[in-house]
Amino acid sequence: MFGDELANYHFGEQHPFGPKRYWAFKEEFESRFINEGQLNKKILLQKPQQANETQLALFHTQDYINKVKDLSETGEGYLDCGDTPARKGIYHSARFVVGSTLKAIDLIMKKDCHFAFSPIAGIHHATRNSAAGFCVFNDCGIAIEYLRKKYNTQRIAYIDIDAHHGDGVFYEFEEDPDLCIVDFHQDGASLYPGTGFINETGKGKAIGTKLNIPLPPNSTNKIAKALWKNAENFIDQFKPEFILFQCGADSLAGDPLTQLKLTAEFHTYVTSRLIVLANKHCAGRLLAMGGGGYNLENIKVAWNDVIESMIKT
Repeated sequence: MFGDELANYHFGEQHPFGPKRYWAFKEEFESRFINEGQLNKKILLQKPQQANETQLALFHTQDYINKVKDLSETGEGYLDCGDTPARKGIYHSARFVVGSTLKAIDLIMKKDCHFAFSPIAGIHHATRNSAAGFCVFNDCGIAIEYLRKKYNTQRIAYIDIDAHHGDGVFYEFEEDPDLCIVDFHQDGASLYPGTGFINETGKGKAIGTKLNIPLPPNSTNKIAKALWKNAENFIDQFKPEFILFQCGADSLAGDPLTQLKLTAEFHTYVTSRLIVLANKHCAGRLLAMGGGGYNLENIKVAWNDVIESMIKT
Protein backbone atom coordinates (compact mmCIF):
# COMPACT_ATOMS: atom_id res chain seq x y z
CA MET A 1 0.00 0.00 0.00
CA PHE A 2 1.47 3.31 -1.06
CA GLY A 3 -0.04 6.75 -0.51
CA ASP A 4 0.55 9.98 1.34
CA GLU A 5 -2.67 9.51 3.35
CA LEU A 6 -0.72 7.04 5.48
CA ALA A 7 1.71 9.79 6.53
CA ASN A 8 -1.18 11.54 8.28
CA TYR A 9 -1.33 8.85 10.93
CA HIS A 10 1.02 10.45 13.44
CA PHE A 11 1.06 12.35 16.73
CA GLY A 12 3.03 15.45 15.83
CA GLU A 13 6.34 16.42 14.25
CA GLN A 14 8.27 16.01 17.50
CA HIS A 15 6.56 12.78 18.58
CA PRO A 16 8.46 9.47 18.06
CA PHE A 17 5.57 8.31 15.87
CA GLY A 18 5.74 11.32 13.55
CA PRO A 19 5.03 11.79 9.82
CA LYS A 20 8.70 11.49 8.84
CA ARG A 21 8.50 7.72 9.30
CA TYR A 22 6.40 7.36 6.15
CA TRP A 23 8.42 9.89 4.17
CA ALA A 24 11.66 8.04 5.01
CA PHE A 25 10.18 4.77 3.79
CA LYS A 26 8.83 6.39 0.63
CA GLU A 27 12.15 8.04 -0.25
CA GLU A 28 14.01 4.73 -0.05
CA PHE A 29 11.25 2.83 -1.84
CA GLU A 30 11.35 5.21 -4.80
CA SER A 31 15.15 5.06 -4.89
CA ARG A 32 15.20 1.27 -4.99
CA PHE A 33 12.20 0.30 -7.01
CA ILE A 34 11.44 3.15 -9.42
CA ASN A 35 14.14 3.54 -12.08
CA GLU A 36 13.90 6.34 -14.66
CA GLY A 37 10.24 6.76 -13.83
CA GLN A 38 9.47 3.06 -14.33
CA LEU A 39 8.16 1.01 -11.43
CA ASN A 40 9.60 -2.47 -10.96
CA LYS A 41 7.23 -4.72 -12.92
CA LYS A 42 6.84 -7.09 -9.97
CA ILE A 43 5.29 -4.36 -7.81
CA LEU A 44 1.64 -3.30 -7.91
CA LEU A 45 1.09 0.05 -6.18
CA GLN A 46 -2.29 0.52 -4.52
CA LYS A 47 -3.67 3.66 -2.91
CA PRO A 48 -4.80 3.59 0.73
CA GLN A 49 -8.49 3.29 1.49
CA GLN A 50 -10.47 4.12 4.61
CA ALA A 51 -12.12 1.51 6.78
CA ASN A 52 -15.74 2.09 7.64
CA GLU A 53 -17.20 1.96 11.11
CA THR A 54 -18.60 -1.54 10.61
CA GLN A 55 -15.09 -2.79 9.87
CA LEU A 56 -13.66 -1.07 12.95
CA ALA A 57 -16.38 -2.75 15.01
CA LEU A 58 -15.15 -6.20 13.96
CA PHE A 59 -12.61 -5.78 16.77
CA HIS A 60 -13.34 -2.58 18.71
CA THR A 61 -16.30 -1.73 20.92
CA GLN A 62 -18.76 0.91 19.74
CA ASP A 63 -18.12 2.96 22.88
CA TYR A 64 -14.42 3.15 22.08
CA ILE A 65 -15.01 4.01 18.42
CA ASN A 66 -17.30 6.84 19.54
CA LYS A 67 -14.65 8.08 21.96
CA VAL A 68 -12.06 8.30 19.18
CA LYS A 69 -14.51 10.13 16.94
CA ASP A 70 -15.36 12.64 19.65
CA LEU A 71 -11.80 13.38 20.80
CA SER A 72 -10.61 13.52 17.20
CA GLU A 73 -12.89 16.51 16.71
CA THR A 74 -11.27 18.55 19.47
CA GLY A 75 -7.73 17.16 19.37
CA GLU A 76 -7.52 17.42 23.14
CA GLY A 77 -6.60 14.83 25.75
CA TYR A 78 -5.48 11.22 25.33
CA LEU A 79 -7.07 8.07 23.98
CA ASP A 80 -5.44 6.00 26.74
CA CYS A 81 -3.69 6.73 30.03
CA GLY A 82 -1.15 9.07 28.49
CA ASP A 83 0.78 7.46 25.60
CA THR A 84 -1.56 8.11 22.69
CA PRO A 85 -2.61 11.74 22.13
CA ALA A 86 -6.02 12.50 20.62
CA ARG A 87 -4.58 14.52 17.75
CA LYS A 88 -7.19 16.43 15.78
CA GLY A 89 -8.28 14.31 12.82
CA ILE A 90 -6.75 11.09 14.17
CA TYR A 91 -10.02 9.17 13.63
CA HIS A 92 -9.88 10.01 9.93
CA SER A 93 -6.22 9.05 9.49
CA ALA A 94 -6.42 5.89 11.63
CA ARG A 95 -9.19 4.62 9.38
CA PHE A 96 -6.77 4.83 6.44
CA VAL A 97 -4.35 2.55 8.29
CA VAL A 98 -7.04 -0.05 8.92
CA GLY A 99 -8.61 0.27 5.48
CA SER A 100 -5.28 -0.19 3.76
CA THR A 101 -4.59 -3.37 5.71
CA LEU A 102 -8.01 -4.72 4.71
CA LYS A 103 -7.53 -3.68 1.08
CA ALA A 104 -4.23 -5.57 1.04
CA ILE A 105 -6.04 -8.67 2.32
CA ASP A 106 -8.63 -8.32 -0.46
CA LEU A 107 -5.89 -8.06 -3.09
CA ILE A 108 -4.21 -11.21 -1.79
CA MET A 109 -7.43 -13.20 -1.47
CA LYS A 110 -8.52 -12.20 -4.99
CA LYS A 111 -5.07 -13.23 -6.29
CA ASP A 112 -4.27 -9.75 -7.60
CA CYS A 113 -0.88 -10.13 -5.90
CA HIS A 114 1.18 -12.87 -4.27
CA PHE A 115 2.24 -10.92 -1.19
CA ALA A 116 1.52 -7.44 0.14
CA PHE A 117 3.20 -4.82 2.32
CA SER A 118 1.66 -1.82 4.09
CA PRO A 119 4.18 0.52 5.77
CA ILE A 120 2.05 2.38 8.33
CA ALA A 121 0.28 -0.68 9.68
CA GLY A 122 0.79 -3.35 12.30
CA ILE A 123 -0.74 -1.15 15.02
CA HIS A 124 -0.62 -3.94 17.59
CA HIS A 125 -1.09 -2.44 21.09
CA ALA A 126 -4.68 -1.15 21.00
CA THR A 127 -7.23 -3.31 22.82
CA ARG A 128 -10.88 -3.72 21.93
CA ASN A 129 -11.85 -0.78 24.16
CA SER A 130 -8.75 1.42 24.39
CA ALA A 131 -5.80 2.91 22.57
CA ALA A 132 -2.31 2.02 23.77
CA GLY A 133 1.30 2.71 22.82
CA PHE A 134 0.66 5.07 19.85
CA CYS A 135 -1.97 2.63 18.52
CA VAL A 136 -5.51 3.93 17.96
CA PHE A 137 -7.19 1.10 16.02
CA ASN A 138 -5.62 -2.36 16.04
CA ASP A 139 -5.51 -3.19 12.34
CA CYS A 140 -3.92 -6.56 13.14
CA GLY A 141 -6.87 -7.61 15.28
CA ILE A 142 -9.35 -6.21 12.77
CA ALA A 143 -7.54 -8.12 9.98
CA ILE A 144 -7.98 -11.40 11.85
CA GLU A 145 -11.69 -10.83 12.35
CA TYR A 146 -12.08 -9.61 8.74
CA LEU A 147 -10.43 -12.72 7.30
CA ARG A 148 -12.82 -14.89 9.27
CA LYS A 149 -15.98 -12.93 8.53
CA LYS A 150 -15.46 -12.14 4.85
CA TYR A 151 -13.37 -15.10 3.67
CA ASN A 152 -14.14 -17.79 6.27
CA THR A 153 -10.40 -18.10 6.90
CA GLN A 154 -10.09 -19.69 10.32
CA ARG A 155 -6.49 -20.82 10.86
CA ILE A 156 -4.36 -17.68 10.84
CA ALA A 157 -0.73 -17.21 11.89
CA TYR A 158 0.33 -13.86 13.34
CA ILE A 159 4.11 -13.33 13.40
CA ASP A 160 5.49 -10.25 15.18
CA ILE A 161 9.17 -9.21 15.30
CA ASP A 162 8.63 -5.68 16.59
CA ALA A 163 10.76 -4.93 19.66
CA HIS A 164 7.57 -4.36 21.67
CA HIS A 165 5.34 -7.29 22.52
CA GLY A 166 2.13 -7.28 20.47
CA ASP A 167 -0.03 -7.35 23.57
CA GLY A 168 -3.17 -5.98 21.93
CA VAL A 169 -3.24 -9.02 19.64
CA PHE A 170 -1.91 -11.59 22.11
CA TYR A 171 -4.31 -11.04 24.99
CA GLU A 172 -7.38 -10.35 22.87
CA PHE A 173 -6.89 -13.75 21.17
CA GLU A 174 -5.25 -15.59 24.05
CA GLU A 175 -8.09 -18.14 24.19
CA ASP A 176 -8.43 -18.53 20.41
CA PRO A 177 -7.10 -21.95 19.29
CA ASP A 178 -7.28 -21.01 15.59
CA LEU A 179 -4.83 -18.12 15.88
CA CYS A 180 -1.17 -19.11 16.00
CA ILE A 181 1.02 -16.34 17.46
CA VAL A 182 4.81 -16.15 17.31
CA ASP A 183 6.11 -12.97 18.93
CA PHE A 184 9.82 -12.03 19.05
CA HIS A 185 10.31 -8.96 21.27
CA GLN A 186 12.57 -7.38 23.84
CA ASP A 187 11.99 -8.94 27.24
CA GLY A 188 9.00 -7.34 28.92
CA ALA A 189 11.02 -6.92 32.10
CA SER A 190 13.01 -4.21 30.31
CA LEU A 191 10.58 -2.63 27.83
CA TYR A 192 6.99 -1.45 27.32
CA PRO A 193 4.42 -2.98 27.56
CA GLY A 194 6.04 -5.29 30.11
CA THR A 195 4.34 -8.41 28.78
CA GLY A 196 4.95 -11.46 26.59
CA PHE A 197 6.70 -13.93 28.85
CA ILE A 198 7.81 -17.34 27.70
CA ASN A 199 5.37 -19.22 29.91
CA GLU A 200 2.37 -17.49 28.29
CA THR A 201 1.30 -20.01 25.65
CA GLY A 202 -2.45 -19.39 25.42
CA LYS A 203 -5.40 -20.25 27.62
CA GLY A 204 -8.10 -22.89 27.62
CA LYS A 205 -8.41 -24.65 24.28
CA ALA A 206 -5.70 -22.36 22.92
CA ILE A 207 -2.90 -23.57 25.21
CA GLY A 208 0.10 -24.36 23.03
CA THR A 209 -0.92 -22.14 20.11
CA LYS A 210 1.05 -19.06 21.24
CA LEU A 211 4.84 -18.72 21.32
CA ASN A 212 6.46 -15.75 23.06
CA ILE A 213 10.17 -15.32 22.41
CA PRO A 214 11.47 -12.56 24.72
CA LEU A 215 14.97 -11.38 23.81
CA PRO A 216 17.35 -9.87 26.39
CA PRO A 217 18.53 -6.30 25.71
CA ASN A 218 21.49 -6.18 23.29
CA SER A 219 20.42 -9.41 21.56
CA THR A 220 21.92 -9.81 18.08
CA ASN A 221 20.89 -11.53 14.86
CA LYS A 222 22.81 -14.62 15.95
CA ILE A 223 20.64 -15.02 19.03
CA ALA A 224 17.38 -14.30 17.22
CA LYS A 225 18.12 -16.57 14.27
CA ALA A 226 19.06 -19.43 16.58
CA LEU A 227 15.55 -19.15 18.09
CA TRP A 228 13.83 -18.90 14.71
CA LYS A 229 14.08 -22.61 13.84
CA ASN A 230 11.76 -23.56 16.70
CA ALA A 231 9.40 -20.74 15.73
CA GLU A 232 9.32 -21.90 12.11
CA ASN A 233 8.55 -25.47 13.15
CA PHE A 234 5.78 -24.12 15.38
CA ILE A 235 4.14 -22.30 12.45
CA ASP A 236 4.71 -25.22 10.10
CA GLN A 237 2.91 -27.64 12.41
CA PHE A 238 -0.02 -25.23 12.74
CA LYS A 239 -0.57 -25.18 8.93
CA PRO A 240 -2.09 -21.70 8.61
CA GLU A 241 -4.40 -20.56 5.85
CA PHE A 242 -3.07 -16.97 5.97
CA ILE A 243 0.03 -15.34 7.48
CA LEU A 244 0.08 -11.84 8.99
CA PHE A 245 3.60 -10.49 9.57
CA GLN A 246 4.26 -7.46 11.78
CA CYS A 247 7.82 -6.45 10.91
CA GLY A 248 8.55 -3.53 13.21
CA ALA A 249 11.93 -1.88 12.63
CA ASP A 250 12.43 -0.89 16.27
CA SER A 251 14.22 -4.19 16.92
CA LEU A 252 17.22 -2.87 14.96
CA ALA A 253 20.31 -1.45 16.65
CA GLY A 254 20.12 2.31 17.12
CA ASP A 255 16.42 2.67 17.76
CA PRO A 256 15.96 5.43 20.37
CA LEU A 257 13.20 3.61 22.28
CA THR A 258 14.56 0.06 22.45
CA GLN A 259 17.76 -1.83 23.26
CA LEU A 260 17.97 -4.72 20.79
CA LYS A 261 20.90 -5.01 18.39
CA LEU A 262 19.38 -6.76 15.40
CA THR A 263 19.98 -5.69 11.80
CA ALA A 264 17.68 -5.66 8.78
CA GLU A 265 19.21 -8.96 7.74
CA PHE A 266 16.96 -10.62 10.34
CA HIS A 267 13.92 -9.05 8.65
CA THR A 268 15.11 -10.37 5.29
CA TYR A 269 15.68 -13.83 6.75
CA VAL A 270 12.28 -14.05 8.47
CA THR A 271 10.48 -12.75 5.37
CA SER A 272 12.13 -15.38 3.18
CA ARG A 273 11.24 -18.17 5.61
CA LEU A 274 7.63 -16.97 5.94
CA ILE A 275 7.33 -16.96 2.16
CA VAL A 276 8.34 -20.62 2.17
CA LEU A 277 5.66 -21.38 4.76
CA ALA A 278 3.06 -19.29 2.95
CA ASN A 279 3.71 -21.13 -0.30
CA LYS A 280 3.59 -24.49 1.49
CA HIS A 281 0.39 -24.00 3.47
CA CYS A 282 -1.67 -21.06 2.25
CA ALA A 283 -1.18 -20.51 -1.48
CA GLY A 284 1.33 -17.74 -0.76
CA ARG A 285 -1.06 -15.60 1.29
CA LEU A 286 1.27 -13.32 3.26
CA LEU A 287 0.68 -9.73 4.38
CA ALA A 288 3.53 -7.76 5.96
CA MET A 289 2.82 -4.67 8.08
CA GLY A 290 5.47 -2.09 8.94
CA GLY A 291 4.89 -1.83 12.69
CA GLY A 292 7.11 0.25 14.95
CA GLY A 293 10.51 1.85 14.38
CA TYR A 294 11.74 5.27 15.42
CA ASN A 295 15.13 5.47 13.72
CA LEU A 296 14.46 6.71 10.19
CA GLU A 297 17.47 4.99 8.64
CA ASN A 298 16.40 1.67 10.14
CA ILE A 299 12.89 2.12 8.74
CA LYS A 300 14.30 2.81 5.28
CA VAL A 301 16.37 -0.34 5.25
CA ALA A 302 14.19 -2.86 7.11
CA TRP A 303 10.85 -2.19 5.43
CA ASN A 304 12.32 -2.00 1.94
CA ASP A 305 14.37 -5.13 2.54
CA VAL A 306 11.12 -6.92 3.36
CA ILE A 307 9.67 -5.75 0.03
CA GLU A 308 12.84 -6.76 -1.80
CA SER A 309 12.64 -10.24 -0.30
CA MET A 310 9.07 -10.52 -1.55
CA ILE A 311 9.78 -9.49 -5.14
CA LYS A 312 12.82 -11.77 -5.42
CA THR A 313 10.62 -14.80 -4.82
